[in-house]
Amino acid sequence: MKTIAKFAVPLAALFVASPATWAARADRRPNVLLFLPDQMRGQALGCMGDPDVRTPHLDRLAAEGVLFRNTFANTPVCCPARAILLTGRYAHKNGMVANDLRLRESATTLAEILSGHGYRTGFIGKWHLDGGPRLPGFVPPGPRRQGFQFWAANECSHTHFAPVYFRDTPQPIADNRFEPEVWTDRAIEFLREAKGQPFFLEVALGPPHDPYGAPETYMKRYEPAKVAVRPNWVEGVPGAGRREIAAYEAAINAVDDQVGRLLAALRELKLDDDTIVLFTSDHGDMLGSHGQRLKRKPWEESIRVPGILRYPARIPAGRQTDTLLSHVDIAPTLLSLCGIPVPKQMQGTDLSPVALGQSTNGPDSVFFQIFVPFAGDGTPHPWRGIRTPSAVYARTRSGPWVLYDLDKDPFEQTNLAADPAHAALREQLERQLAGWMTRTGDSWDLNSLEPVEDKGRLYRFETFYTIDDYVQWAAKHPELAPRD
Repeated sequence: MKTIAKFAVPLAALFVASPATWAARADRRPNVLLFLPDQMRGQALGCMGDPDVRTPHLDRLAAEGVLFRNTFANTPVCCPARAILLTGRYAHKNGMVANDLRLRESATTLAEILSGHGYRTGFIGKWHLDGGPRLPGFVPPGPRRQGFQFWAANECSHTHFAPVYFRDTPQPIADNRFEPEVWTDRAIEFLREAKGQPFFLEVALGPPHDPYGAPETYMKRYEPAKVAVRPNWVEGVPGAGRREIAAYEAAINAVDDQVGRLLAALRELKLDDDTIVLFTSDHGDMLGSHGQRLKRKPWEESIRVPGILRYPARIPAGRQTDTLLSHVDIAPTLLSLCGIPVPKQMQGTDLSPVALGQSTNGPDSVFFQIFVPFAGDGTPHPWRGIRTPSAVYARTRSGPWVLYDLDKDPFEQTNLAADPAHAALREQLERQLAGWMTRTGDSWDLNSLEPVEDKGRLYRFETFYTIDDYVQWAAKHPELAPRD
């Protein structure tokens, strides 16, 4: 893996605290600020080479820290991804194998660990870990908040221009502004209450998730007829045309401005030097590439997410790295940067040496899992996959599905899965994938062909912790269970 010094930054931005300075700070752990916009693919950043989308604040954030160019979602769909981020465990181990299950209260999360080490914890935005009915969206104080103390959130509501959220009572709080503006206001409120105690704050923004859109100021900047489309984009996919791409980019532009507001508040409060800032997403968005839409797919537009990490006190600025980073690695990496031991049950890799510029060593591949089909976005079957620096391979239980040579085919336009000339590569990746499944305790038997994510099966009626819970409930309530 190579690390590239690429950004031109001011001399002050290249300053790395001396050992004496670090020693002076040793009695106080760093703050952690996690930005998690929803459904933002990693390619959609200026610093990642997108020719259209305007992300000056995020580009600056990357220039002031390290840009992980190869950052991936192990299970590229909302709830499983969020659970992996907080637990450092794969979906089949934390239990969140499908959207709209409830994360078990017994899970050990990043927020709980940091709280146990004296951190003030806060969650703002879309939670999507409580399962059951999404609306009204109140999550009561207690174990279902998984270690978060300060709260301004809802379970899941994509009403980006009329957000409703809750604090510590079931009384809804409505606002008629663009949702990221509301969440940023609440985040600044949290920062102003910090009062010297180290904090962990997660800000989970709804956009750019569909329905795509942004305030008119941003929408005017992106003309559908002029947006650049990826070489693998297919015209005519419903909900993934030029108009949707333009609105998606406008939403990212709007999110970027809110990131800028929050980073300015950190500077104003003199918190920026000792705050680890991580910007990533739960999964990407196909937006018509390969004739596909939304997520859950093994292609780059679905699995690749942003990976920007800044920590001025310790992380050298102006760097990019090709080291592979995935969601399961984030909790152990953040804990290590905070000087907190990583629990043995976490399955990810501590990549803090890469972040600190001490190493470029990381995993040789990333492991992907989807456990159920979803007709709603055209995901026909469960699958497992692996992504190395130069290839991606995914298969179903019955056999190979896709294989791409990323060095020769970065936009994945030639599927080599059935090509005899690439049998050796396929067999090599097959062995690596089998190794991942064995090491992590995964099995094809953990899949379900039940369409539990379609027609709101897991969130229309009851709360379920497992797919089996739903299947048993549906058998007892045939009059309620949706039929295909």
